[in-house]
Amino acid sequence: MEGTVESIVFRADDTGYTVCSVTIPNRKDTITVVGTCPVIWVGETLKAQGHWVRHRQHGYQFQADNLSCIAPTSKDGIQRFLASGLIRGVGKVTAERIVKMFGVDTLRIIEHESRRLEEVEGIGASRRQTIKESWNTQRHIRDIMIFMQSHGVGTAQSARINRQYGDKAIQLISENPYRLCREIWGIGFLTADRVAQSIGIPPQSIIRARAGMVYVLQSLTDEGHCFCLGPELLLKAESLLNIPVEILAPALENEIQSGALVRDNDRIYIERLHRAETGVAQRIHDLLTALPGFQPIAIHKAIPWAQERMHLSFAPRQQAAIEMALQNKVCIITGGPGVGKTTIIRALVDIFQARQLKVALAAPTGRAAKRMEEATRQPSLTLHRLLKFVPGMGRFTHDRSTPLDQDILIIDEMSMVDIELMQAFLQAVPDRAHLVLVGDTDQLPSVGPGNVLHDLIQSDVIPNCRLETIFRQEAGGWIVQNAHGINHGEFFNLPPDGADSDFFFLETETPEAMIERMLSLVRDRIPARFKLDPHTDIQVLTPMRKNELGADNLNRVLQAALNPDGPGIERFGRIYRAGDRVMQIRNNYDKAIFNGDIGRIQHVEPEANTLVVNFDGNPVPYDASELDELVLAYACSIHKSQGSEYPAVVILIATQHFKLLQRNLLYTAVTRGRNLVCVVGSRKAIHIAIGNNEIRMRRTALAQRIAALNQPA
Repeated sequence: MEGTVESIVFRADDTGYTVCSVTIPNRKDTITVVGTCPVIWVGETLKAQGHWVRHRQHGYQFQADNLSCIAPTSKDGIQRFLASGLIRGVGKVTAERIVKMFGVDTLRIIEHESRRLEEVEGIGASRRQTIKESWNTQRHIRDIMIFMQSHGVGTAQSARINRQYGDKAIQLISENPYRLCREIWGIGFLTADRVAQSIGIPPQSIIRARAGMVYVLQSLTDEGHCFCLGPELLLKAESLLNIPVEILAPALENEIQSGALVRDNDRIYIERLHRAETGVAQRIHDLLTALPGFQPIAIHKAIPWAQERMHLSFAPRQQAAIEMALQNKVCIITGGPGVGKTTIIRALVDIFQARQLKVALAAPTGRAAKRMEEATRQPSLTLHRLLKFVPGMGRFTHDRSTPLDQDILIIDEMSMVDIELMQAFLQAVPDRAHLVLVGDTDQLPSVGPGNVLHDLIQSDVIPNCRLETIFRQEAGGWIVQNAHGINHGEFFNLPPDGADSDFFFLETETPEAMIERMLSLVRDRIPARFKLDPHTDIQVLTPMRKNELGADNLNRVLQAALNPDGPGIERFGRIYRAGDRVMQIRNNYDKAIFNGDIGRIQHVEPEANTLVVNFDGNPVPYDASELDELVLAYACSIHKSQGSEYPAVVILIATQHFKLLQRNLLYTAVTRGRNLVCVVGSRKAIHIAIGNNEIRMRRTALAQRIAALNQPA
């Protein structure tokens, strides 16, 4: 059978499995073709060998045992091909104009005489260059996709490979396929290993052993660990790779000699994490032992002055925290919601600024910084903006050679700060500066490796003060009560029926009923009763990304309910429309947008296959090939919500989340809600979470390093 691809109904990027609609000469209606193909684009001529089958739901389909595509040769096919969104700068109107001008010669003109495109209305030199570059890219992508698909790699990953290696991709991968898992975001060892086996690399080769060793260590890093003990690393690698230790041990030594891994006593680190951990310990020691940057402040005068200025009296523990911060180069203040951390920050800022000292406030994420600014009424930045990240360079303006010019640095949401970000921050802190680190040790630890706040306290070197008395009772009412109750292992304290409340528990058992109830809350009940906008004010939280109650599926449901219409771009199994809430899921140093940043799609241009996302007033462009970095964010994992606060949150908790149900997970979720928290789920699952206070310890050595550096002489 041979015909023209009219539309792609479904495509699985990981396998190449495709359902497409095809027109056949001399037949009026389209037919459905199902099969596996490495590359398929609208407008191409499709050749298929197979047989007809009757699908119970979709009727007759052509089940292809063998599928192949060739470039379109008819004017109609060429026009559909160009208008499919693959070629940047060409939409339906432009495609029609190009084909009207050049007819069946269009593809040859683009390939060999692209300057002639400027003869077409609406195409100037700049747009012609964009079209030609995109055409060349797609040609390379096609070759790469066919090569990678033959080795079991899907089209989404092939697009990333092309962005990294360009026309050298096939050569580089053939030489060493394991470079994929070291250099391409989103491609892990298991994918690279499949390619290597397909190419014919021996399963006990040294390059496989070396790559597998790094993979095991990276997997542990993804779980938050900074190192692995050497013997344990060899055992894990032996189990995974089925390679004897006699081969793995020399492979480990090779990786250490290359500098990729570091041995520190019996600990094995990825080099950058060893550098970060030792660097943080050294900088903490430097700051603790450096001379203060200003003359001592008279505490007996400063605290009464601050109380009078703020029209309040500090509780004894708050006063102790302020005294500690005024007297020490580095200190830590911890506590849950409503215990007065913000009051202390405001008092410290007032006192320091009255002394004409330069004060900076910062937090790990944009939302956390915005919360800090709203609460303190003082300018607050993200750590990346404080350090002045340089897009495209992968580094910060401020470092040891160009330190910050502040006397006081107050950092909030310290539980979110991982070891690498802490290292970058401390490298930029001048020795004279004072640090006040603020956080909540009962929240989840950072997404990235390390357990910085916990380790700083555990070092027993840095003065710290924990606040426990609740002050924000009337403002946070039932939310604050229940957050602290969770921390004490208590089930929700709920108000009497009919009483005003900011905390609700809607007991629901089945996933289907939970989704239905969540949708009703977000779309109808919360907006009607509390006058909140479901697009901007309500966040759905869930423990995980995958499965029926995971963020991915909930986002599909919520998008269909809240933003179903309008032009969009379909990519990587998702549709992106103007108005959608989205989250960046990796650090993009070229755009200066970071993992966890949330924005809203401001504009979609289907003709050019591009869109613009507004991140807190900063418009950032994306083309279609970059959309694997963006996910819908109507719902997100609880871990990803850290540092954020929303007017309302709807939390889904079910027994199918069993492996993730922990007290600090539920506590983190509940403390994300500023004015309203609705928990939808199983009473049994919530009891499991509240009862599980087993903290998964992360393998770090920061506390020991700090303690060792600061031992009395």
